[in-house]
Amino acid sequence: MKDKLILITNDDGVNAKGISELVGIARKYGKVLVVAPDGARSGQSNAITMTEPLYKTKLLEEDGLTIYKCSGTPTDCVKMALNNILDKKPDFIFSGINHGSNSSVNVIYSGTMGAVLEGCSQGITSVGFSLCDHSKDADFSLFLPFVESIIAKVSTQDLPQGVCLNVNAPIGEIKGVRVCMQSKGQWIEEFDKRVNPNGQIYYWMTGVFENAEPENTGTDEWALNNGFVSVVPTTCDLTHYESLAWLKKIGYEQVE
Repeated sequence: MKDKLILITNDDGVNAKGISELVGIARKYGKVLVVAPDGARSGQSNAITMTEPLYKTKLLEEDGLTIYKCSGTPTDCVKMALNNILDKKPDFIFSGINHGSNSSVNVIYSGTMGAVLEGCSQGITSVGFSLCDHSKDADFSLFLPFVESIIAKVSTQDLPQGVCLNVNAPIGEIKGVRVCMQSKGQWIEEFDKRVNPNGQIYYWMTGVFENAEPENTGTDEWALNNGFVSVVPTTCDLTHYESLAWLKKIGYEQVE
């Protein structure tokens, strides 16, 4: 794998500790190109910038490592790399290591996973890594051996077509790795109503995550709450195939 080309991005920004840790591991396996947002872009999902220009700036170029910052979203960063920096597709896209969990329903909001899904849609082996710690100075040390192990595995075993990986780790000691399904859950009480000094009402994003199936031992939330790294195979295809027959049954024609 040491002759491979690896694209790395994130949603915490090019200067985040997590992306630095990921770059350190990835450099053992190939030539690394970093294209990451110039600041935090958490919660951007698959957003792309369409109403203003994008800018990229080269920050570093040395043997085996080139780093750019980009004014756009994580998905913009992947598109920028594929269309305006590289002359061929990278062999791998790794996103993270995110400061904070991207398990359960968070996957649909995550800029970290938005970049991964963009790579997956382009047919590139793509993995997102996240640690359940939002601290800017989060301790990734216990997670790093698992990150490296997963990178080593995907470098020798092709993922199924159209599938990427969403990898999350708990804080503290890690018991091992569990392959999981995405937990059912939702965020509740999502906005805190406040009043500014001028008497104007405004709202601040907040909320509490509510796990709808806390006893289901097959989910990512259970794994994380019990000291395991969760690995969820994730796909860009949002078709609910089981419902095709139901729609046909109520009178809609399905094209075979």
